[in-house]
Amino acid sequence: MARSRDLRPGYSRRAQYGIFTGYVIAVVGIIVGLVALGLSLFDPGAFAFLRGAASEIGAPVGEASSAARRSGAGIVAAFSAYFDTGRQNLELTHEIAAARAAAISTRAVADENRRLKALLGIVDQAAPPVSAARLIGSTAASARRYAVIDAGAARGVRAGQPVRGAAGLVGRVVEVSRDTARVLLISDADNVVPVRRATDGLPGFVQGAANGKIAIRLLTMGNNPLHAGDVFVTSGSGGIYPPGIPVAVVAEARRDGAEGRLAADPAATDYVLVLPIYKGEAVAAMSASVKAAGPPPKDDN
Repeated sequence: MARSRDLRPGYSRRAQYGIFTGYVIAVVGIIVGLVALGLSLFDPGAFAFLRGAASEIGAPVGEASSAARRSGAGIVAAFSAYFDTGRQNLELTHEIAAARAAAISTRAVADENRRLKALLGIVDQAAPPVSAARLIGSTAASARRYAVIDAGAARGVRAGQPVRGAAGLVGRVVEVSRDTARVLLISDADNVVPVRRATDGLPGFVQGAANGKIAIRLLTMGNNPLHAGDVFVTSGSGGIYPPGIPVAVVAEARRDGAEGRLAADPAATDYVLVLPIYKGEAVAAMSASVKAAGPPPKDDN
């Protein structure tokens, strides 16, 4: 016999009680939900204890998943380190040999300079820095490469003055306000720094590539004598940067020069020194003496 489509409970009290209980539960649930919604709107911290309890309950699960991620990362790192050990050992061996050779050359050059200065009676009279400052910002991802330091005109900073860090040259000041200054970094395409190779004085210049890298160009044409690891320092040409400040290290030799890396990375530099313009004071003093002497006397003949 087919079942009747009439879904009414009929005279069954159990069915009627079941339907009534369902309606009561639904109405009570709606009321409780509305009350909870109102409390959360007017008093967001009312259910903080519930959220805290949920966090406490879920904490073991989160710790277990975090431990599993750390273990997986450690296993992957262990395998990667195992396969990279040979290559890294070879690279470190070459770097140690190059460092030893460079140390020997540096000691030889220092001894020679000491002897020459003693013979010629030369005494270094390096000008003191204008100010020490903190590098508080830089545009590492922009097409232009600038940095900001927390020293300005109130501390004697002027446009054109070089800025160097502990590892080498950072750039030069281009804009000055009362308490801050804007520095054009070496990696900017508009910044050209005259340099020389530290070992033999090979002249060249460093120019930014606007992508965080720098290009090293030589003034002499012919066979490229550059090698990875060659250090270039400021030459003093141009009258802005004092000589002898590390600027760049050759990373890869190219046909017309090399691609290099900065000796002082602005992203890893916290404190800098603002230096006086090289030969700037001497030029100013010479101009003042010329003005004070007046025009040359005229020849009566």
